[in-house]
Amino acid sequence: MGNVIAGLAFLFLSYELTQSAILTTVIAISQAVPYLIFGLVGGAIADRVNKKRLLLWIDIIRVPIILSLVVIYQMNLLAFWHLLLVGFVIQSLGCFYNPAYRAVLPLITPLENRTTVNSLLDIVTRGVQVLGPIFSIGLLSSRNTIHFYTLDALTYLASGFFILKLNWIDPANDSNTTESKKINVFSSIRDFFSWVKGEYTIKTLFMVTFLMVFFNTWVWQVGLLLLLVETSSNGKELYSLLLGWYGAGVIAVNLLIPFVWKKMSLSTYLYGSIVWGAGIFLLGFASNLSIYFIGVLITAIGLPITGLTRVYLIQTLIPANKLGRAFSLNAVILYGSNVISLILFGTLSSIFEIRYIFIFCGGLMILCSFFYLFRIFSSKKTGRESIQAFK
Repeated sequence: MGNVIAGLAFLFLSYELTQSAILTTVIAISQAVPYLIFGLVGGAIADRVNKKRLLLWIDIIRVPIILSLVVIYQMNLLAFWHLLLVGFVIQSLGCFYNPAYRAVLPLITPLENRTTVNSLLDIVTRGVQVLGPIFSIGLLSSRNTIHFYTLDALTYLASGFFILKLNWIDPANDSNTTESKKINVFSSIRDFFSWVKGEYTIKTLFMVTFLMVFFNTWVWQVGLLLLLVETSSNGKELYSLLLGWYGAGVIAVNLLIPFVWKKMSLSTYLYGSIVWGAGIFLLGFASNLSIYFIGVLITAIGLPITGLTRVYLIQTLIPANKLGRAFSLNAVILYGSNVISLILFGTLSSIFEIRYIFIFCGGLMILCSFFYLFRIFSSKKTGRESIQAFK
């Protein structure tokens, strides 16, 4: 919740201060750049130190940093560069916090419950993404946007309190990890990449993730809105309606997934990718509102299956002392493919009709998924046993 409302505050206040769409976009980009710079380093650090101590310290440090914006605003000194600097620092700290946080879940859940726990966590995450903007309406109407940051600071304190209540056996304390601390951070990143090269399932998972996100990002984040605006006089309203429909569909699928799968595999991921791609492909042929709703619903079925399967595979196929680097690499892949997709397909949209880009991207998502499924069925390399991180 804190991340959602603070993210809104950065956008709202940057536009309020500058009245510039370009500078507001710069704020948005500045919050993604840290993951490309520090993402892998953050994961390597998270694997080497006590995770509980790391999470607590970062939560404590972020409180005065985010509150500094409130103080500067009250002094009538707030400038665009303050938002830029604080946004960059907060997200940079997130590069170290997030992989450690994600690595804790396998340490406090048994393997047989992990699919259910991942589904519940995703429901909570998506739920607050929907509720955050609604919750913020009251502060917006009272012209107290700056206090989004006050609430964000309170959520960091609440986060620290709940982390104190958690207990787990930290892999950073075992003999193998203690020995690995003698290796510098960049060597540990290089060693992790070497390890991934020999792990067929994980290597394939990361490769397919890059492709799926690359083909999806622009068409979903930008293309769908443009397609609706081009074909309807109330395109923005329809876009908001479809996003609400999509969110409801994703939550419903997350509720059903634990009843369908207790264990998930790379094949599950690829089946989900086929469904996901089919939804994008169908949107390219949408000629009326009902087809848009069907295409978005199909996408809402496929995407959470792939997302939860990816997290499950990382949690169960990667040793606990490598999970920080694994989740940070996952984040770098997601942010990197997002940036490339936005740049490339944003450029191509000025040359080709948007619906053709939907058909092209959806079709390649389906073809790539079938290609890797064929490789799985013709190979025995994926028969790896899961790793029990739970103690």
